[in-house]
Amino acid sequence: MKISVQAIGLTPHEPLESHVDKKVSKLGTFYDKIQECKVFLKVENNADKINKTTELILVVQGDDIVVKKTSSSFEESLDLCVDAAKKLLIKKKELA
Repeated sequence: MKISVQAIGLTPHEPLESHVDKKVSKLGTFYDKIQECKVFLKVENNADKINKTTELILVVQGDDIVVKKTSSSFEESLDLCVDAAKKLLIKKKELA
């Protein structure tokens, strides 16, 4: 699975990039037909503390899986995305 990270309006630091790689690569254990994973990191323009958005796009045969979550840190929003994507991948595998 190819993993690409695109940060919009920020430069991701090394611990964040390794956290993304570690979390996203585990998704392959739930569904082995993931071709590519695109991760978009973005800081929303609002006054809230909860302004870090992570969008996860899993390119699989058929329909792509898109999950988007916002929280107070990129690590937390990534974890929420991975958890939601995991459930969707398990459901997709059961239907296949």
